[in-house]
This record gives sequence, structure tokens and C-alpha cells, in this order.
Amino acid sequence: MTRKHIHGGDIYRHPNVLDFSSNCNPYGMPEGVKKAAAAAIKLAEHYPDVSCTRLRMALSKAEQVPVEQILCGNGAADLIFALALAKKPKKALLLAPTFAEYQQALETVDCEIHYAYLREEHDFVPGEEILYQITEDLDMMFFCNPNNPTGVLASRDYVKKIVEKCKAMNVFLVLDECFLDFVEQGEAHTMKPFLKEYSNLFLVKAFTKKYAMPGLRLGYGFCSDTKMLEKIKGMMQPWNVSVIAQEAGIAALKEEAYVKETFEKIREQRAFLWEHLEKLSLKLYPSRANYIFFQGPRGLQEQCLKQGIYIRDCSNYEGLGTGFYRIAVRTREENQALLEIFEKLTGKR
Repeated sequence: MTRKHIHGGDIYRHPNVLDFSSNCNPYGMPEGVKKAAAAAIKLAEHYPDVSCTRLRMALSKAEQVPVEQILCGNGAADLIFALALAKKPKKALLLAPTFAEYQQALETVDCEIHYAYLREEHDFVPGEEILYQITEDLDMMFFCNPNNPTGVLASRDYVKKIVEKCKAMNVFLVLDECFLDFVEQGEAHTMKPFLKEYSNLFLVKAFTKKYAMPGLRLGYGFCSDTKMLEKIKGMMQPWNVSVIAQEAGIAALKEEAYVKETFEKIREQRAFLWEHLEKLSLKLYPSRANYIFFQGPRGLQEQCLKQGIYIRDCSNYEGLGTGFYRIAVRTREENQALLEIFEKLTGKR
């Protein structure tokens, strides 16, 4: 029996709800992206560009990474699973809690998984002890920054220590920066400038959250080891990125005004949510992403669903038990609706 895949944004099992479980841009897909995707329908009678040439060139310009170091996929998950197939690690290290798809990808190649458990009493902030768990018997490590579901952001200096230790131990590091775009001054934290220095580093990103287009499935990654990129590409099915997704991605990279405007609103709403959540009987953890991770009463997800609100129950994450939740930052009206339900359920105002 295949293990049930639990994730946020499952509107098919939870229809007609206000969805706080998925961490996408709450202001929706940009109109320019919608138009580009719709217009690409006429191209769908042809095969997509197997090399995603125009998209990779656009990404190279936007991200300031050489085009030959860029690989596109059917969402970030496509890249993560292809990485596992390409490297076939025998032993890997994961933080706990962290994004569940890392574990799922590693399990497809029967990899032995070891966990570096983040401690609740330290607010799930990774410390120097993680470095001692990076040993020469490891083949691969995944590190998410900011982490999902906690939203904790590690400094660039700390991440460099991780990369350095991995390089010294001949460990391939997969660094997930999918949520870094939402962090204020996120460019000060990215490891993009160090790709050439660390050929053992693969950096994962996606269009999914930033442009609110999870249904189109479009992710990408950077690595200075071009032979490794070719090997990963060989693990993917041909034409894995549709014509529609490629055209939507090219259009999305032009939406600079949309990104600037909506990210400012998200930061404002995050501060608004945080201020009001602090007044409730909830334990908040120091998230820097576009979602807030907290500890609350058991059964809160079910109670919220009865009120038409869908939040993410995080009890299925390795390293977490019941009572841990994650909520996305949404619009002011939606955030107020959530707060009213929380106040009602907790009896606080």
C-alpha cells in the first residue's frame, strides 16, 4: 500500500473552504501569466522544447546564473525526485521537521535516512550540532532555507558552514530556497553567488509560490556541475515541462511590479497576523517566510474546517507531534476571518 501523500492546498478533499494550508502568493496568478498560458494553448499541438531554451535564458537573466547551470522541471518535486534517481544515495541526512518530499524521493532509491532533529526548546532553529552529523559516510543532505514548515531562516554564514562541511565530507547538498523570495532582503541569504565555488551544491527554486501557479507545475534548479545536471536531466521523462508551463514561466519573470507590490502587502499582512496571534493562547515560532508556524490545541484543523477554514496540520512531519500547525499569510479580509475563528475557538480576544 502506497503511503498517503499529505500536503497543503488539497482543495479536492476539502472543497469550498478558505485555504490557509497552501503558502502561495494570496494575490493570485498575475494577469500577464494567465494570458501567456492561455495563448500557449495553440502551441500545445506541438511538442514542448525539451531543453526549455527560452525559459532558461530568461531565468539566467533574472537570476544572474549562467544558462548552462540551469535545469527546469515539472515543479520543484520533479527535480528533487530526479536528483535522488541520479545520485542514488545510500545514506542521506535530513533535518526534522522539514519538507516531506525529500524523504519520499530518497525512499524511491531505498536510501538509508538519518535525521538531525530540531529542538522545540530552541524554537526549531538549527545549531552548530548539525555540522557534526555531516559525516563522510553520507552521500546526500537536504537543507531547506527558510525551512518548511517552521519558516526559520538560517543566515548565509551558517549555510556556508553546511556547504563547506558537505564539500569536505564529499556530500552532495540539495539546498531548497523556494521560500527565500518572500524573505525581506532574501538576496542577502541566497547561495547563488557561490555555485561555482561549490560543485557539490544543487539549489532548488520554483515559480509555484511566488507567482501562485502550483497547478502549472514549474520548478528549476542551479548547479555548476554541468555533468551532474545532464545526469539529472537523464532521469526525467522527455518533455517534462509543458509548452504552457514554459510560456507562463517566461511571462512570470517579467512581472516585476506584481512581485514588488504583492510582497510588500504580504509582509504587512504577516505583521498584522503575527500581532493578533500573539494575543491568543498559541505558541508562535520565529518564521521569516510567508507562513506562520505555531503550536495550538489538538484538533484545531478539524475545528477550523467546520468553520470553513483550512489550515495545515503538521503532525505528519517527522519530528513533530500533534498540536503543531502552519498557516499561510493571506489578504487582510481573509486574515481577519481566520482570526475571528481562532478567537472563537480559543476564547481569547
